[in-house]
Amino acid sequence: MTADFTYYTPTKVVFGKDVENQIGSLIQEQACKKVLVHYGSGSAERSGLLDKIVASLKEADIKHVLLGGVVPNPRLSKVHEGITLGRKEGIDFILAVGGGSVIDSAKAIGYGLFHSGEVWDFYSQKRPITGCLPIGAVLTIAAAGSEMSNSSVITNEDGDLKRGANSEYARPKFAVLNPLLTYTLPTYQTMSGAVDIMMHTIERYFLGGESMHLTDEIAEGLLRTVVHFSLVLKENPEDYDGRANLMWASSLSHNGLTGAGNSERGDWAPHQLEHELGGMFDVAHGAGIAAIWGTWARYVHKNKPERFARFGERVFAVKQTGNVEQDALEAIDAMDEFFRSINMPTNLKELGIEPTKEQIDTMTEKCTFFGKRTLGSVMVLGKKEIHDIYTNAL
Repeated sequence: MTADFTYYTPTKVVFGKDVENQIGSLIQEQACKKVLVHYGSGSAERSGLLDKIVASLKEADIKHVLLGGVVPNPRLSKVHEGITLGRKEGIDFILAVGGGSVIDSAKAIGYGLFHSGEVWDFYSQKRPITGCLPIGAVLTIAAAGSEMSNSSVITNEDGDLKRGANSEYARPKFAVLNPLLTYTLPTYQTMSGAVDIMMHTIERYFLGGESMHLTDEIAEGLLRTVVHFSLVLKENPEDYDGRANLMWASSLSHNGLTGAGNSERGDWAPHQLEHELGGMFDVAHGAGIAAIWGTWARYVHKNKPERFARFGERVFAVKQTGNVEQDALEAIDAMDEFFRSINMPTNLKELGIEPTKEQIDTMTEKCTFFGKRTLGSVMVLGKKEIHDIYTNAL
């Protein structure tokens, strides 16, 4: 049965070639006067994108300050730096120029500038979020979907804790999406992003309860599209349609659309399992989920074999045998085969890490929030099950 739901997507999307030149007018619409332009490790400067954005801000007579240096698995120390700078400069808007890491960092800075006290409190769930400075995004990587989502994930270097905070206050006011800005991405980064896009829908698709028929169809169509254009981009990284479809899929996969009407939020265990891999080993997020997903799926599939079987048939055209258990395993194999076809890992060794028993013990403890939570919906995972999955993923 279709569940009641609220679908909230207030982000204005401006999509197409050269749309980054509209930044000044978009911020004028927000009636903001001074912008913190937040970006990554330098590609925005080298590509000339930052110069375009600064020129647009100047033309609109909007003051700005710059803060670069965001890295994958964005760090709390950079967030603290942004909060300090924002308070000093009287910032009233944050513009994230980059991928999910930059946008997540901008959201955290927005929380910190709106509230007093330690911003990590929101990621450790010690305090509720009651607001956020307004944020806009110029997307340069199709992956995390943070440009339309309510989520942000930050890594605290003290303990290597990677944690998320979700709030409707943090949904960007606008997202500027120019597929041309993703042309220069390395293939590994493009494909890791494609996995991340798929996983935001897959986490909602695999659930313990019931799903809405139309939402299933939307989810499966999005997944087929990402599979198809990932393979296109592997052969031709400058295929505009491929870049455009992945960029739009990134936004739609994580703005709530592919879970609307389902009876629950979804599983999300693979994401939580990967957070500890990212926190400890600083691996690319999409690649980390690819490395853990097959092991998780084989561990839990017997609880919802018909769901896995449908996934295989609708996304990978796996021929159904009538044996739902066999069909479910074939679906998982098809997913792993796709990962290999785009040079993504299917286990931790292929990811380039081999955690020791002690490291697996540590990740397990952190993943349970030191005994305070379980994971999952298809199967509820406690300490033993989490430990098993990490161990089997080797």
